[in-house]
Amino acid sequence: MRVVRVVRIERTVLQQMLAEARSAPEVECCGLLAGRAELISVLLPAREGPRSASAYEISPLELFALFRHMRDAGLEHLGIYHSHPHGDNSPSTRDVELAYYPAAAYFIVSPQVDAARLVRAFAIADGRSEELTIDVVDA
Repeated sequence: MRVVRVVRIERTVLQQMLAEARSAPEVECCGLLAGRAELISVLLPAREGPRSASAYEISPLELFALFRHMRDAGLEHLGIYHSHPHGDNSPSTRDVELAYYPAAAYFIVSPQVDAARLVRAFAIADGRSEELTIDVVDA
């Protein structure tokens, strides 16, 4: 029997991800997700990395600052998000290769209003990805 893994996220954070992806739908947005007790409640957008239609990156200095902010606020790093401006929002080969945080949930957002699924989440480790069930929580 296959165990379905679940990631919990507040509705407002999900809405923030979608709004960010739609604010510049031609390029990938990205950032970190944080919270407590396995509930994602904070979105930390990355603003300083290179922006393109097919890749995302957080600059090392900004990544350090985001992790420091989480530590200072008593938050846990629970996820990473980015958008796929075109095509399916499943992990690309590059997404899998660059998944350096195996304990984090990787959210992929589609800015396209007619996408079959606007937001998907994955566990990515050891070169494999597994889709997670998203449990949306009203705060």
